[in-house]
Amino acid sequence: VQLVESGGGLVQPGGSPRLSCAASGFTFSSHAMTRYRQAPGKGRELVAVITSGGITTHYADSVKVRFTISRDNAKSTVYLQMNSLKPEDTAMYYCNTMGGYWGQGTQVTVSS
Repeated sequence: VQLVESGGGLVQPGGSPRLSCAASGFTFSSHAMTRYRQAPGKGRELVAVITSGGITTHYADSVKVRFTISRDNAKSTVYLQMNSLKPEDTAMYYCNTMGGYWGQGTQVTVSS
């Protein structure tokens, strides 16, 4: 199982980056995908989940309405569209599947 993340970087407050997580090594369309984040000095926080077919999603209250998780099963990729970013969204963002498989993480820093 391999999860390769991209799309992070330095973003101004109010910005709208999109994170991608490209998966391989398993049947992507059969598994839910989860995005977590970890801010400096804090524990890992679940951000969003999407079911295998992409029909059902769940979000942390802190990102609800601002973030959208989606997936393209034909491309084995899950996306996290982040809108109206705030400095408190600064964190390392991780992709996860089946509980135990993690991407390498991508840093998102929200600062002017």
